[in-house]
Amino acid sequence: MSIASPIIYHKMSFDLFNLRPTLPQLPQRNERLIIQKNLHRVLAFTNLTINDVVNSPLAKRKVLGFYKLHRWVNRESEIHDLERQWNN
Repeated sequence: MSIASPIIYHKMSFDLFNLRPTLPQLPQRNERLIIQKNLHRVLAFTNLTINDVVNSPLAKRKVLGFYKLHRWVNRESEIHDLERQWNN
C-alpha cells in the first residue's frame, strides 16, 4: 500500500498574454503623509509664534539659528545617503 503525496494548488491566476502567475492582491493599507514646513517645525521646536519672531530680535536670531542648523542637518543626511548609494 503506497501513500500518494497530496497535490497543493495555490490560488493564482495566469495572465493570458504573458502566462506569468500573479498572486491575489492584498488589501491596500491607508497611509497618511503629514507635510510640515521647515519654519513651522522650527517654531514648534522653539515654542515661539510668528508674532514673537516678528516683534523680538532675540527670538528672530534664535529661530534663524535653529533654521540654519535644520538646513545643515538635512543637507548632511542627503550627502550621506548619496555617498552610501554611490559606494554600494
